[in-house]
Amino acid sequence: MNAYQTYYPRPLLQRKSFFSLCGEWTLNDQKIEVPFPPESELSGYEGQLNELVYTKTFSLPKGFYSENDKVILHFGAVDQIADVYLNEKHIVHHEGGYLPFSADITSLIKTENTLKVEVKDDLDFFYPYGKQCAKPSGMWYTPVSGIWQSVWIEAYDTKGIDDLRITTTADELHLHIDSASDSFKVEFEGFSKTFHDKDITIRIDDPRLWSTEDPYLYSLKISTDKDEITSYFALRKIEERKVNGYQRFYLNDKPVFINGLLDQGYFETGIFLPERPEDYETDILNIRQLGFNCLRKHIKVEPEAFYYYCDKHGILVIQDMVNSGPYRFFRDTILPTIGITKIRCPIKDQKRYDFFLNHSIETINHLKSHPSIIGYTIYNEGWGQQAASETYDTLKQADPGRFFDSTSGWFFDDHSDFDSYHIYFRNKVLEAKEKMLFLSECGGFIRQIDDHRPEKGTTWGYGKTDSEESLTDKIIEMHEKMVIPSIRNGLVACIMTQISDVEGEINGVYTYDRSICKVNQKKILEANQKLQKIYSDQCQ
Repeated sequence: MNAYQTYYPRPLLQRKSFFSLCGEWTLNDQKIEVPFPPESELSGYEGQLNELVYTKTFSLPKGFYSENDKVILHFGAVDQIADVYLNEKHIVHHEGGYLPFSADITSLIKTENTLKVEVKDDLDFFYPYGKQCAKPSGMWYTPVSGIWQSVWIEAYDTKGIDDLRITTTADELHLHIDSASDSFKVEFEGFSKTFHDKDITIRIDDPRLWSTEDPYLYSLKISTDKDEITSYFALRKIEERKVNGYQRFYLNDKPVFINGLLDQGYFETGIFLPERPEDYETDILNIRQLGFNCLRKHIKVEPEAFYYYCDKHGILVIQDMVNSGPYRFFRDTILPTIGITKIRCPIKDQKRYDFFLNHSIETINHLKSHPSIIGYTIYNEGWGQQAASETYDTLKQADPGRFFDSTSGWFFDDHSDFDSYHIYFRNKVLEAKEKMLFLSECGGFIRQIDDHRPEKGTTWGYGKTDSEESLTDKIIEMHEKMVIPSIRNGLVACIMTQISDVEGEINGVYTYDRSICKVNQKKILEANQKLQKIYSDQCQ
């Protein structure tokens, strides 16, 4: 039994009804372990990938659903185009490989059922694809295909709770409930009240705020006459304030330096998935021990377990939108490297732009109830970039309570909450202008450990080191020569590359298998604590 068979995949809307379809399936007439992608070692799949036809036979437990219930089939993510059939009836078509989708299968359920999923994945750049590459090397990685998140079934009353959206302030809870019912009992920590409205606002006296030091989560229960779900929420306030001439980031009226790591979300044996959902928690606890308080989730949307553990342990998240469109090495890398960054990127492919924009809105709606998310990256280094300012305006309206980095690295446009730079190979002191100043990528120093070096690709990174001491010294030198002077000049956030090695890219603070921390933990913790102290002093 793999760990995903028992792990509830939706922490913000849980109910007792849960039947996992993870485990052994058939793919192209060969066995595969779902939800691991077929390219991964953990999938156990050894067949061809020219076409993908998954099948699974299952029977629901006796009493799993009643006469007035609806039965819903859920897919966490399937890359890229999926057509799903139950008992030979087509039930849903979905495009795009990173977001969940579902179908009502009530009328088709039998004693024994056959589920078939036909997948087409040509790595079509019309769709968001992230770091996947047909010929992986350097900063481009092994592609995945097909099912790569949990598949599961739930049953609940037709007037039950279909969806829940949570937003909060420092002292208010706002709930939007999607349901055919018109009566909802809301309970948390001594509060209990029945509401007859699907949009509910509750003011909370004496609130306990969520922070990086005290990531307090309120347990929440919502019930109708025939349904009950559990969830959680957190109270917190993020804002920018002008202090001593610079825009600064504040969390709950306290200056907090956003100090994080780039997180690609790749794993040695599962590629897009760790072996267990709890391995996300291990990553998060590891970086907390190093004194980091943020992860930039790089061009990938994770299973919700990742965001839950960030919520639980007080890790701030900057969520990247997943890029589509072609990558052009000369335009997107060579020109910016030599300083040519003033390139306008208007809409040239309207259909692709529309899909990207809708996918980004769906990403926000899917994740916006997680308190750990404080912002989003729209475009990274110009990849697939079109109409950045217009995109910012639309997405900001979809989630006005969070910050948006419209153009991370270069090809700046007018509308953004940050001035965002990528600095590799050198230390450069930055100075803020009118917007918050964000060093959104830096570092990336190589330290090769032979027994833990990935087999694929060439050695990739941004400057070599040969020991724990030299890598640690290189990071501290970057702090002293670039980050600290830039904090004094208005820098509010720094993201260092990266949490772990990935395939041939060996510039992580951990090895790809997460078994070795490549830096001196005590010294890096002290260095990161120093950054927080300096930032706080600059905000006095």
